[in-house]
Amino acid sequence: MLQRTYKIGEVASLTGLKPFVLRFWETEFPQLSPVRTKKGQRLYSDEHLELVARIKSLLYEEKLTIDGARRRLSGAAEGQPLLRQVFDELQAIRRMLDA
Repeated sequence: MLQRTYKIGEVASLTGLKPFVLRFWETEFPQLSPVRTKKGQRLYSDEHLELVARIKSLLYEEKLTIDGARRRLSGAAEGQPLLRQVFDELQAIRRMLDA
């Protein structure tokens, strides 16, 4: 059985995101790596769509940083107490503001 694939424009329409956001997320989240055709066109699977929805939720609804979302997706943050996660997020914000 062939798996359904979606081009980047279709994924953008389905998720309400811009294509450049999807391309950027590919550089930030190693789990998000669509298959490329010989012409370089991205083909996303249903699993990729679910991952994009999860990333969008982590960033836009839970207000995590990209690093925090990356850690949550990798499962590293699951074992940490909530206060430690908040502390790490605040430290990351402080480093950004100091830069």
